[in-house]
Amino acid sequence: MGDSRLWQKSYPSGLRWDTPIATSTLPAFFDALTERWKSKFAIEYRDNRISYEELAQRVDAVASGLMGLGVKPGTAVALYLPNTPYHPYCFFGALKAGARLAHLSPLDAERELAYKLKDSGARILITTNIGFMALMAQKLKADGLVDHLIIGDDTLFGSSALPTSPIADAPGVLRLDRLMQDGTAALPRAWPQAHVDDVALLQYTGGTTGKPKGAMLTHGNLTAACSIYKLWGDAQRLSAPGEDKTILVLPLFHIYALTAVLLRGLDEGSELLLRPKFDVETTLNDIEKKRATVFPGVPTMWIAIANTPGVEKRDFSSLRYAASGGAGIPVETAERIFKITGQRMGGGWGMTETAPAGTSRPSNYADKPASCGVPLPGIDMDIVSLTNNREVLKPGEVGEIRVKGPNVTKGYFNAGPETQASFVDGWFLTGDIGYMDEDGYFFIVDRKKDMILSGGFNVYPRAIEEAVYEHPGVAEVIVIGVPDSYRGEAAKAFVQLKPGADPFTLEELRAFLADKLGKHELPAHLEFRDSLPKTAVGKLSKKELIAEEREKAKTAAAG
Repeated sequence: MGDSRLWQKSYPSGLRWDTPIATSTLPAFFDALTERWKSKFAIEYRDNRISYEELAQRVDAVASGLMGLGVKPGTAVALYLPNTPYHPYCFFGALKAGARLAHLSPLDAERELAYKLKDSGARILITTNIGFMALMAQKLKADGLVDHLIIGDDTLFGSSALPTSPIADAPGVLRLDRLMQDGTAALPRAWPQAHVDDVALLQYTGGTTGKPKGAMLTHGNLTAACSIYKLWGDAQRLSAPGEDKTILVLPLFHIYALTAVLLRGLDEGSELLLRPKFDVETTLNDIEKKRATVFPGVPTMWIAIANTPGVEKRDFSSLRYAASGGAGIPVETAERIFKITGQRMGGGWGMTETAPAGTSRPSNYADKPASCGVPLPGIDMDIVSLTNNREVLKPGEVGEIRVKGPNVTKGYFNAGPETQASFVDGWFLTGDIGYMDEDGYFFIVDRKKDMILSGGFNVYPRAIEEAVYEHPGVAEVIVIGVPDSYRGEAAKAFVQLKPGADPFTLEELRAFLADKLGKHELPAHLEFRDSLPKTAVGKLSKKELIAEEREKAKTAAAG
């Protein structure tokens, strides 16, 4: 973009795009914040409140215990954890011991877990006995994929509705509390020194077309993202550092929660209300009774809250910031939440490969409700042609979004060709289709891979979804492309209705959309579902529906 960064004129007063971005190692980052906030509470989990000082002690215990197992700089350690205090204990503890981390999802199938363990080189696996996770981890160990299995006992945090399994005594299996006891006994230790450019985390992404790829996020990438968020937040600050209570229900194995909530929240001295899963009543109770001030969610969470009977009568007076990330939130939902809470929905755009800082909406963005905001300080973005990724387009022209900055991954682990294909002249090609307006605001039209080519026209499912959300009976919708003998591809809408809403015909839906979409964009197919598939982070997921439709097409062709 050179000197033509149009978004600078849309920045909050006093903030400059070229403000220096601070970077450090994550252990140094963690030690500084726990020393600063040591007398305050860092985490609340099932009414257990853990201070910053206690958090630091437990991290040191884990780090020391892992060093006793032989962890040293470069050792790969996999975290297979839901939202539990064991996650931050082991995330920071393993990094302090010098490890390179790999995040595994509790929702991964056994084959995916095995692939990620092999790909990352992790022979040490840390999990918990919540649900089936310890049993799955023991199966992975029995299959020879793990040397050391460390299991955190969830019952040590008191009684819970969460089911747990017993921790079996077996060679190579160690209780996390025992590892921490052994680690504490071996303190003090001389901690290994990490470097800013060392890979701190392999964050797996993709997998809808081929195997997941481990984005290599360095200590510098992750701390740069935190610095970028801090600069943006400080320019629009509504409360003093150390005063917030933040609901942390987004999964910590996902980059959005890890960086934008955990790392950022701890750096701010917030108390994190750590929750293992999303539930509307628990979230509303955290706001009404526990007086949460910040709630970062994903669109499906906000849709559920917006559709809750009587939500208009609930007390949102403590809430000072509401945000949505992970995917674009429907404009209709954002407006409904604004009416209910008085909070204009914050958030923006980012991705695993950007750790995930990218764009954010300024607090005064009301006149651009469909925008994902402007590029954050230190981050460059532009739009390039879909046929030539070196041809930069003008404002208003639709193409692929490129990004570069100190937070952007250096590439994919063990995936040279994929890394090479994802970068051009130092820019990362995001795969997102969008445009930038004259004020530097970015708008996401769709994912490049989701675009439907119908009768020679580019059709963007997200535009159709936004229009369908305006229908009063629709709770959630996913639009995908399906084979069409006439057009090549056509749009199919999968709809989940609001409770009590009557179903409608395809013709009725097309009539409703007639003044909102072009004729080439109108859905050609409609199917109602009791629920729609979602990813681990709660985003609506298309891949299951795409696979179903492909199977139907194969069966029809064979018949």
